[in-house]
Amino acid sequence: MDVYDKLKILSAAAKYDVACTSSGVDRSGSASGGSIGNAAACGICHTFSGDGRCVSLLKILYSNSCIYNCAYCVNRATNDVPRATFTPREIADLTINFYKRNYIEGLFLSSAVVKNPDYTCERLIETLRILREEYGFTGYIHAKAIPGADDLLLTRLGQLADRMSVNIELPSQESLNRLAPDKSKTAILRPMGLITERIKENCTDLVKYKHAPKFAPAGQSTQMIVGATPETDYTILNLTSALYKKYGLKRVFFSAYVPVADNPLLPAVTTRPPLLREHRLYQADWLLRFYGFTADELLDEQHQSFNPLIDPKCNWALNHPEIFPVEINSASKELLLRVPGIGVNSAMRILRARRAGHLDYAALKKIGVVLKRAQYFIVCDGKLTEGLKITPDNALNALISDNCRKTFLSEGAQQLSLFDTQITREDTVKCLTGQM
Repeated sequence: MDVYDKLKILSAAAKYDVACTSSGVDRSGSASGGSIGNAAACGICHTFSGDGRCVSLLKILYSNSCIYNCAYCVNRATNDVPRATFTPREIADLTINFYKRNYIEGLFLSSAVVKNPDYTCERLIETLRILREEYGFTGYIHAKAIPGADDLLLTRLGQLADRMSVNIELPSQESLNRLAPDKSKTAILRPMGLITERIKENCTDLVKYKHAPKFAPAGQSTQMIVGATPETDYTILNLTSALYKKYGLKRVFFSAYVPVADNPLLPAVTTRPPLLREHRLYQADWLLRFYGFTADELLDEQHQSFNPLIDPKCNWALNHPEIFPVEINSASKELLLRVPGIGVNSAMRILRARRAGHLDYAALKKIGVVLKRAQYFIVCDGKLTEGLKITPDNALNALISDNCRKTFLSEGAQQLSLFDTQITREDTVKCLTGQM
């Protein structure tokens, strides 16, 4: 099998891993020093960066010949799919050749478990060593840590990569026992803890020694599959919050389960991926990281799933009428961030503008507040928007997007398409910036 055939197989096999994120690393190459490539902190896989550049990574597996038999995975040992395995030199050459042609800006490298975790980790290390030491590649590299590999191998991998990730995949040990009996929660969390410890040690070393080698300077991330098992949004969100607190993760990614096999333990192949549910979890994740919410505020034992028709922030606001309306000219930053339609940037602009005088609704619109949502939860100098009558029912109806209602009712709760001609500018801004 030639390299081109391997590339077709192993790039397609990598598409189910969504844990690609901003590089978080600023590093320039030096032509005079024999190195090529650079890493920019704003670089993001398969999307647009904050400065408007479209950037990408070569996203491939080292191999899809797996010894494990996870029921949800297309690369499981018993699945009849074409198999291929690169050599470290082949991946390094592909990366350099693609970079020189301006096709990519970095590498996202993962792998099925070949032979055993240590062997697989050694092959990934050799690939990165060739790129870094022989070819002098200083661009961004995201590498997947292999649970079960030796600590020394994981440490070496982290010294060569910019970001590492360990995929949790399923939210509970019970689900792992049913669908991935070769894996365990302990085996997955152990390398995650090791990476966290090494990152902390490295921060201390860099303070003491200017030229100390860096360990995964862009941090680590993980991924969870949504919809393959019966865990609720409440369970997934609480696990997400715990991972951020304990391991200091940069991102937790959610991947709507795509049915790839007939199995009584899994959703039917004809079942659509729960894309709208995935979208709501990403919105909730944003609230955890940037808006000061906690997991038990957004969901609880009595309400274990998000409302598919409105985003989690609006849902929370409607369930806490005792907090609203908020006086826009005196509310704290923390309280402003709780108002639907006011994002992090808008809240900071309000705080700055208030120093010059009181704000009215016209000023809020100029600042960037989405009054379509915010007007139901705020007052300016004690006054509501002129002519506005607020009841729980009309507020809820106003907050439900017409597109979302139509899509939910007619298409079985699928995520909105960014290419739908009826999508508003507000919807697009929310998707690109996360402001809610």
